[in-house]
Amino acid sequence: MKMMPAVFSGGGYVPVIKKEYFEWLFSELTDLVYPRRCPFCDRVLSSDEHKKLICSECEEKPKYIHSPYCFKCGKQLSDPDEEYCEDCRKRSHSFVRGVALYDYSSIRMSMYRFKYSGRAEYAEYFGRELVYSFGDLFRKWEIDAIVPVPMYSGKERVRGYNQAEKLAESIARESGIPVFTGLVKRVKNTKPMKLLGAGERAANLKNAFIIVSNDVKFNKVLLVDDIYTTGATIDAVADALMDAGVSYVYFVTLSIGAGC
Repeated sequence: MKMMPAVFSGGGYVPVIKKEYFEWLFSELTDLVYPRRCPFCDRVLSSDEHKKLICSECEEKPKYIHSPYCFKCGKQLSDPDEEYCEDCRKRSHSFVRGVALYDYSSIRMSMYRFKYSGRAEYAEYFGRELVYSFGDLFRKWEIDAIVPVPMYSGKERVRGYNQAEKLAESIARESGIPVFTGLVKRVKNTKPMKLLGAGERAANLKNAFIIVSNDVKFNKVLLVDDIYTTGATIDAVADALMDAGVSYVYFVTLSIGAGC
């Protein structure tokens, strides 16, 4: 049990309620009302598992992207002699380079709950893992600002939050790199990307994003999204940022799909 500090005042000791105590109390009450769950199996975590933010049975479940992977987008490669995936050999991209943590197929259900079932708290674990895996790379890239891929306002109101924004905020807390959640706005309610081919995706995203600020001074920006497939969304946001004066755009996603 966490004890409150106290000071002596006249006839006795008076509790001194500090900000840290309120934060601890809020965290304890939140865990009672909304118990923290494993981001992979969704089981309520035991008190011993809270620090890790994942249950012991699921630590080995997700399939991580590992070497060899595409030097441009980060997709898993099967041939160690290859430098680029088939997608990146066929088309050019606006971003400089990107990385992803998991193979999408191994965390599909976790991603579904994260996006559609209100499990925004998964972002804390995912952000920690992204910085643990790629923090050194972010420093090497000399990132000035983290920017989440925005969601159309109507969809965000229905869902309650933008999962990319939650990820970006978690990465910012873990890395110390500032996050700018309102810099880019999605002004077009695009069709679901999973229903479209590669060519249709680019057309679907044309003029979908605008930069809210007239004075963008960042040199290198890290875009954050939950999944990368063909790169159409990342390219569209990167184009908008570079039109506003950003020199280099990188990205990191939680998962990566096979592409098309």
